[in-house]
Amino acid sequence: MSTLVLALVAGAVVGLALGALGGGGSVLAVPALIYLLGFTPAAATTASLIIVTATSATALYTHATSGNVRWRTGALFAAAGIPPATAAAALAARLPGQLLTAAFAAVAGLAALRMLKPPAPENEVRPVRPARAAGAGASLGAVTGFLGVGGGFLAVPALVGVLGLRMRAAIGTSLLVITVNSLAALTVRTGAAGPLDWAVVAPFTGAAILAAWDGKRLSAAIKGPALQRIFAVVLLSVAAFMLTDAIR
Repeated sequence: MSTLVLALVAGAVVGLALGALGGGGSVLAVPALIYLLGFTPAAATTASLIIVTATSATALYTHATSGNVRWRTGALFAAAGIPPATAAAALAARLPGQLLTAAFAAVAGLAALRMLKPPAPENEVRPVRPARAAGAGASLGAVTGFLGVGGGFLAVPALVGVLGLRMRAAIGTSLLVITVNSLAALTVRTGAAGPLDWAVVAPFTGAAILAAWDGKRLSAAIKGPALQRIFAVVLLSVAAFMLTDAIR
């Protein structure tokens, strides 16, 4: 299979997941870039931020038109993550690729296990604790900057559990958080990983953007929990493979 076809297929999967689940697709972007398209871990995490930023912004627009974005809440949550995102991005550029791969695999595995848990009840109201909200936002920013992922797989549970948003609003709002954090990390990482192969990054990003529109429709056609479980199993398998490869 040609590199172009692989980039298009991988981008479509990432876009579908981001559009349908509000996150998670970016966790597949890094392993796809490393193992299918031959990127180094440093280049893959940087390219992933480009892909995630563009795709999340597109998916954000589709959810905003449906009224599923809580702009003020998302902006405050994202603001707490900007300083950690930039600091973690600067640190990651100085670490060996094997360590980045192992850390990525561990976080991806934890994300998959979290996705397998039953979602919180939609009608459950939780009080918003500003300190917890700021801590969750900062943690998410650090993960985004360090591993080159948007962090939607962490943002959605945090927005539901910490800020008490309904699931649909959490998915839409998480895309605002992902876009802001990814853009902040990207400003630090640009140039740090060396030149990127735009013949791969551009079609990957384009396919992801187009698929994000279909992902929004997919979320309406398939029950969220079922879609999330399928994605979690795939993600857990990818995490196991990456961790095995990193410690060999």
